[in-house]
Amino acid sequence: MKPFLDKDFLLNTEAARILYHEAAEKCPIIDYHCHLSPREIYEDIRYENITQVWLGGDHYKWRLMRSAGVPEKYITGDASDREKFQKYAEVLGKAIGNPLHHWSHLELRRFFGYEGILNKDTAEEVWQLANAKLQSEGYTSRGLIMMSNVDTICTTDDPVDSLEWHEKLAADASFPVTVLPAWRPDKAMNLEKETYPEYVAALEAAAGMEISSFAGLITALKKRLDFFGAHGCKLSDHALNYVMYAPAADKEVEGIFEKRLNGTLPTAEEEAKFKYAFMTAMAAEYNRRGWVMQLHYGCRRDNNPVMFRAMGPDTGFDCVDNYAPSAQTAAFLGALEDSGNLPRTILYSLNTNDNAAIDTILGCFQNDTAVGRIQHGSAWWFNDHFDGMSDQLKSLASLGYLAGFVGMLTDSRSFLSYPRHEYFRRILCRIFGEWVEEGFYPEDMETLKEIVRDISYYNADRYFGFAKKKI
Repeated sequence: MKPFLDKDFLLNTEAARILYHEAAEKCPIIDYHCHLSPREIYEDIRYENITQVWLGGDHYKWRLMRSAGVPEKYITGDASDREKFQKYAEVLGKAIGNPLHHWSHLELRRFFGYEGILNKDTAEEVWQLANAKLQSEGYTSRGLIMMSNVDTICTTDDPVDSLEWHEKLAADASFPVTVLPAWRPDKAMNLEKETYPEYVAALEAAAGMEISSFAGLITALKKRLDFFGAHGCKLSDHALNYVMYAPAADKEVEGIFEKRLNGTLPTAEEEAKFKYAFMTAMAAEYNRRGWVMQLHYGCRRDNNPVMFRAMGPDTGFDCVDNYAPSAQTAAFLGALEDSGNLPRTILYSLNTNDNAAIDTILGCFQNDTAVGRIQHGSAWWFNDHFDGMSDQLKSLASLGYLAGFVGMLTDSRSFLSYPRHEYFRRILCRIFGEWVEEGFYPEDMETLKEIVRDISYYNADRYFGFAKKKI
């Protein structure tokens, strides 16, 4: 019987063990998409206990606890931190097959040195150990990042953000990790939201200009793009229901925007036309500036109206959507290519049924401007598990060029999430090892090590243009 989570966890062949320990293990991390707070990084915050750093804001864990019938009091309610931790430990002990069982134990090992198993009986032991560590030297937000061998972080930032904390981090020579903003203009695009006029007013203030037309909206966003670019931003990110193709005349788009500013919500058709115009305008700017465009889609959000009213968004009530027409995705990219405005682009779908569609779309738009100019993004959110990662890697290998893949991201709000990169790298090396063992690929370990290092670190470095260190 193989021991749980030993040094060769998931590495089921000799080739996999060689590739992980000699190539992947020591690669630094480029976390090009996350939701960490730049303010918390700058202020180098220290958490009082493991509940605060582990369970606060983590809707992955909240969903698991709700599924196990834990009352909300012990999840996001007024129970004590010790009580919340106890409930999570009780649930985790029985979470067989859930990636949180692996992630949580990897985090306990890597950050706190705990080699045991967290469950209802060991909760007090782990609580005492972790809390003592969190009060020791180096266990601050910056320290946790440094322990994880991270060299670049891209946060997620709204166009109206002042980027104050990024400025302070850039001026702080004592912290060697590069922290850059990433442009996330969803609020400027989502005119169907009730709060849209208020957001436009905030954008007016940030850009220092009046916005009374769609052309004015794009001009204001260009000003903010300049501001973000001056702070080192190199990539954007968009959360879409799907990638739409809905061309409309400029006059019609202006009419839709004007009507919205006057208080009328758009129809579904008008919303698609506006968002298509918005996305094509933004893509052209990204291409001109040499930025990467990330498109996350395939999620239906805030499905529980009772809990949404009580708790708001991003609290664990989202699901996979099965509506993502590949014809429109391809047509959108094709229109950008035809106009000379297609930037380097990463496509992520939350629905694994879209893997083959994405991987065949990629091949329509690759060229010699970049290795993997159009990318199939890492298995995302509900796919951040053994099967989801394996399926994404194998689909990309079968239908595209896996050696050019830019690799893993955390997509997390937690400073303890970096062992997910280790989890990904172990799965990557496991797949390669199995292919060598089964004769699917030659036992060319030097080439395989190069591919592993590239996917773990170098491809992202080259693709985004970070110009980081040689390892």
